[in-house]
Amino acid sequence: MDIPFEILHPALAVVLAYLIGSVSFAVVVSRFMGLADPRSYGSQNPGATNVLRSGNKLAAVLTLLLDGVKGWLPVWAVVHEGASYGLGAGTMAMVALAAFVGHVWPVFFRFQGGKGVATAAGVLLGIEPFLGLATLATWLIVAYFSRYSSLAALAAAVFAPVYYFFGNQVAWLADDRVLLAVAVMSAVLMWRHQANIAKLLRGEESRIGGKKSEQSEQSGSDPN
Repeated sequence: MDIPFEILHPALAVVLAYLIGSVSFAVVVSRFMGLADPRSYGSQNPGATNVLRSGNKLAAVLTLLLDGVKGWLPVWAVVHEGASYGLGAGTMAMVALAAFVGHVWPVFFRFQGGKGVATAAGVLLGIEPFLGLATLATWLIVAYFSRYSSLAALAAAVFAPVYYFFGNQVAWLADDRVLLAVAVMSAVLMWRHQANIAKLLRGEESRIGGKKSEQSEQSGSDPN
C-alpha cells in the first residue's frame, strides 16, 4: 500500500530530526579527543558543562556548538527547504521538538541524555533568528548579573514562549503549533533543572567562575 507523500515526508522529517538530536556530542567529542566518558565523572550529565570538568576547554566548546547545531539544522532545513516537500509550520514544530527530545532522551545512548539548553537554543535560532537571539540575550543578562548559569537557563526557558508569542503576534505570524512546541521545550527544560532549582533555593548552587572548591560535583547539578 502506497503511503501518501503528505504523511510520509513529515514523518521522515520528524524521525530524522530525532535521530540527529540523539547524537550525544559530549560523548562523541570526548571519545574522539581521548577523554573519559562524561557520563563516568562529575555530574555524569552528557553536556558541555560536565565535559569542561575534564579540563579540556576545546572539548567543552565543541560540545556546546555541536549540540546547538544539531538543534538548529533540522529546523532550518524545514524552514528553508520544506516547502518543496509540502512541509509547513506544523511539521517544523514537530521537527523542532523531535530534535530537542532526541538530545534529552537519545535512542543511541539508552535514552540518557543532557538537559537540552544548547540544543534548545539551536532550535530557537532555527525557528526564527530573533527568537533565538532574544532568548540567548536573556541567558547572558541573567548569567552576568546573577553569576548562576542554571538560573539564566531557567529564565530563558520562561521567556522563550513569551518572546515567540508577542514577537510574532505583532506581525500576525504566530502559529499555535510552534508556540506549543516552544512551550513544551521550556517545560521540559525546567523539569530537567529540578536539582538546580533545589540548590538555588538552598543557596548551594555553584556560581559561574567560582572556585573549584565551591563547584558542586553532585549528580544533576549541571545547568546544561
